[in-house]
Formats: sequence, C-alpha cells, structure tokens
Amino acid sequence: MKRSLSQLHSSGAGWSANRRIAIVAIVITALLAVAGFAAWFTGRGEQQDDARRSTSTASPSPSERAPKATAGTGSVPKPPQISEPLAYAKAAALMLWSYDTRATTRDQQLAGMNAWMTRETKYTDWTSITAQVPDPVLWSRMGDGAQHATATITEAHYPSAFKQALAEDPAALTEAYIYAVTVTGKQQIAWKGGGGGAEHRSVTLAVQCRPSHDCALVAIAPRVAP
Repeated sequence: MKRSLSQLHSSGAGWSANRRIAIVAIVITALLAVAGFAAWFTGRGEQQDDARRSTSTASPSPSERAPKATAGTGSVPKPPQISEPLAYAKAAALMLWSYDTRATTRDQQLAGMNAWMTRETKYTDWTSITAQVPDPVLWSRMGDGAQHATATITEAHYPSAFKQALAEDPAALTEAYIYAVTVTGKQQIAWKGGGGGAEHRSVTLAVQCRPSHDCALVAIAPRVAP
C-alpha cells in the first residue's frame, strides 16, 4: 500500500529535545495557552530538559542536523517572500504535502524543506519537519513506483487557543512573533501504472513573521483547539 509523507507521523511527532524548552516558552505562553494542553506539554518539556542537560556535550543526532543543499532541492519550491502569517502557512502546507520521488532525492527533499525554516535556532524545531519525510528505504521504494503528490489548500485560520492567548496578552507575541496557523486542504497521490488517491489533510504550523521581514517556518505544532 502506498504511503504519503503526511501519513507517516501525526502532527507534533518527534519534537527535538534541544528545541522543546524554547518552543514551550514561546508557543505555550504566547501562542497556545490552553490549560490542559499546557500542563501536558510542560511536563514533557521538564523531562526533555533533564535529558538535554545530561547530554549537552554530545554531538547532535543525524535527524537534528540540517541537510546541505549542495545537490539542489529537486522539486521542492523555494520559500515565498511573504510577510503575512496565514498566506505563508498556506504556502508551507502546500510544500509539505507535495513531493515527487521521480525528480527529487530524499536529501534534496530535506534540503528544500530546510530552506523554509527560521534561522533563529533557539525557536526552530527541525525534527518536527523531518518526521514527515519517509526513511531512506521507504523513499527509495516510493521512487521505484514513481510516487508523487500534489495538494490544494482549502483555508487557513488562527486556532481559537491562539486568538484567546492574544486577546488576553497581546504583548506576548512581540518576543518572537510566532503565529499558530491551522491549514486544511487535500493531497492527491499518484504512482506509475495509473494508481492514485486523494485525502483531506489538516496541520497546525508555527510560523515566524517578524515586522518588515519575510515569514519562516518554525515547526509543526501539536494539535490544538480548532
């Protein structure tokens, strides 16, 4: 059975141990301030903080290393010059749900995705993005079947938790200018021999849009209130 990028992991899977505390501080307190959600994430963050302190001198794992774009980025589009969070999140979701194993290697896919990420490393959660990409063996098998996917975007909106947090503390956004945006759409998958299918998709992204700067992708966020 064919598998798409977005089918491999649910939203929020594989958050980086080295980035979790920064994401907690920003996304929880400034963006996603829902009591039950915050309690869960804070507990997870404390556990990961202990792990981070115990391994602070170790080398980063391969999944935490950003790929080099020396071999190009294949079919992955370049990030657009957009300064509006909803518009950027739509473009980022379209990028995440689209791929072409006929023309793009796995390394090229990762390099192309990495170009969308914020360069403020204390906020970026690269692992949540790489978790959406099949492992090398599966990518190779998808390539053997000429599997590729396109997507259409239906709409994007700020989750109710994000809007509530901003209403209660508008100034909280100004530390990092990270916005939570939920995007919905449809992904169409095809492979050689005329096979194909389609499914509805939904993802909540954290995007950074500082004033007078283009937006950038921060992470795939955990599930939040719609």
